[in-house]
Amino acid sequence: MQKITAKDFTGQTAWEALDIERIEGATVRLHWTDAPYKWHINDGPEVFVVLEGEVDMHLRKEGREQVWRLRPGDIFHAEDGDEHVAHPDGPARVLVIEKEGSV
Repeated sequence: MQKITAKDFTGQTAWEALDIERIEGATVRLHWTDAPYKWHINDGPEVFVVLEGEVDMHLRKEGREQVWRLRPGDIFHAEDGDEHVAHPDGPARVLVIEKEGSV
């Protein structure tokens, strides 16, 4: 058993992760970041939970871009093929559950 206090985790670089568990081909990772990720399309579903900080999730659908502001407790669910990129507004800690090896 393990207790993880998200606010105690800080990475040395943006999007550094604390690997928590692998479950039948999926990973559960705690990320710390203070910089945007990169535009990507997952090859499977992704669950993105903001624990601390705020994150602007940019989405592209049919050539149009939207931005959703995610605050602590908000959950973003991307399905296979959804194009998106996360932009934190200052430091953020995020729990990400996705297919192992996903971008």
